Amino acid sequence: MVKHQPLQVYERQLCLSCITGIYGCRWKRYQRSHDDTTKWELLWSLILLLTFCLLLVWFYFWWEAHNDYNEFNWFLYNRSGEWSDGTVPILATTAAGFTYIAFLMVLALCHIALGQQLNLHWLHKIGVTVALLTTIAGVISVNQTWGQEWDVIPISLQATGPFLHIGALAAVTALSWIVAGQVARAEKPMFQVVVVLLYLSVLLGLYVMPLYITSPCIMEPTSLKPRPDVIGHQGAPMLAPENTLWSFQRALQMNVTGLEADVAISMDGVPFLMHDHTLRRTTDVEKVFPDRQMDEASLFNWTDLQQLNAGQWFLKDDPFWMVHTLSPHEKTLIANQSVCSLEQLLKLASYHNSTVVFRLRRPPPGHPCYHSWINDTLHAVQQSGVPQSLVMWTPDEDRAQVRQLAPGLIQTSVEKRSPQSLHQSGISRLLLRYNQASTQEISNFSESHINLTLYTVNEPWLYSVLWCSGVSSVSSEAPHILKKVPYPIWLMGPHEYCLMWVSADLISFAVVIGIFIFQKYRMSGMRSYNPEQIMLSAAVRRSSRDISVMKEKLIFSGQPQ
Repeated sequence: MVKHQPLQVYERQLCLSCITGIYGCRWKRYQRSHDDTTKWELLWSLILLLTFCLLLVWFYFWWEAHNDYNEFNWFLYNRSGEWSDGTVPILATTAAGFTYIAFLMVLALCHIALGQQLNLHWLHKIGVTVALLTTIAGVISVNQTWGQEWDVIPISLQATGPFLHIGALAAVTALSWIVAGQVARAEKPMFQVVVVLLYLSVLLGLYVMPLYITSPCIMEPTSLKPRPDVIGHQGAPMLAPENTLWSFQRALQMNVTGLEADVAISMDGVPFLMHDHTLRRTTDVEKVFPDRQMDEASLFNWTDLQQLNAGQWFLKDDPFWMVHTLSPHEKTLIANQSVCSLEQLLKLASYHNSTVVFRLRRPPPGHPCYHSWINDTLHAVQQSGVPQSLVMWTPDEDRAQVRQLAPGLIQTSVEKRSPQSLHQSGISRLLLRYNQASTQEISNFSESHINLTLYTVNEPWLYSVLWCSGVSSVSSEAPHILKKVPYPIWLMGPHEYCLMWVSADLISFAVVIGIFIFQKYRMSGMRSYNPEQIMLSAAVRRSSRDISVMKEKLIFSGQPQ
């Protein structure tokens, strides 16, 4: 005799199958489980969370470091000898890795919300391990070669901190749905207490975090100081070849108030503009003087330097991805640029009544001008006819002698010193990297009547933060971008920020309480919901097109003959 088991009908769970299948390759019903996650898988969940947090910081670092991409590429050039945009592969791999890990995090949260056992597939475990180790290696590498750039994180938080706080508060508030569900579903009181305390600790930390968020842009608009002057660092190197006449002319078209350049001295005593120690990157020295391409730039005389083209490299390498925006006329002008002398720059600045600041590099030992480099440069300044009040003199060597010969020069230091020390040395201006002066120090210099110029400022957010801090001027490679910033990106009074902070906390608290109450009510009258529960009577209520019918088994039992 054959006994037939009633047909058992399963409800479709396509979404659940995709979640468990992608995360742990558990596509079938019998592969999934509602049992507690094993300690081994909990460890991998913690590793996944750690990797996500580390990649989040790494991604944020490179996003904000956009201000200094050119500096990073120059560091790479000094190491490899070849110019390339090293940020492209870093950004591509970081974006891909962060997207992948974030996707796994979302799947893990979905498992927790649905009460499914976590079981990360071994291929994903390899992927998480690779992402973690690669990120750690990147952090170590940046720390060794570009350690000063880590300062961009606390500086950028002055611009993004209030808004990141709101985003983090929204994310943690949304997580209350999962936390409340776990607490309502749990059977162990101790587990419930631990989960609630951990969640409330994080939530309370976010509620009080604004007490520790400081930003110069949280101020009364009436206290905002005048817009900082913009100095063209190497001219406008994103629009034209650096340290060429056309680059400085383009910077002047962007309404800069000053020009900054790097100066070397030729064998015959002519100061000229060159940032690198060699001529390989920014000229065609490999073509004109192939046997001398690795020589120090100062070992060429001015006649040789005038034979070099200083513009074609820009069109070829396109260092800032801007060549496609240039007109044919601009490309022609760029292609015909030559090495610029300091005297040419000073005459251009004098004509436009613009300030000039330059960094003077001493020639190597054995150079004819090794001992006379200061006098040779000072002579070029005096020969150009530029008013001394437009020249910011930065070399510390023989400063007293320079002050006697040219008392009208603006004495400027590139070394961070106290305002008292600067006054004692007769120095009225200070030129520093933007991470070398805090908001308080900027205020102290301003009160001491020391004009502070910070470099290199290319991003509107950084320009806005420094503007709110009270900086008098900045040096920028992107004057065409800063020209479009007539006012800080955001400015908020303390009372407005307090209102925003308290309102966000109250809304979050109300939502969290509401979710916990709803989840408690939702779970009180039912057992833990199994999304794959068998619907024995579903066939009666649904058409055959809406259900999948599966004959589970036939039970054969033999009867005595």
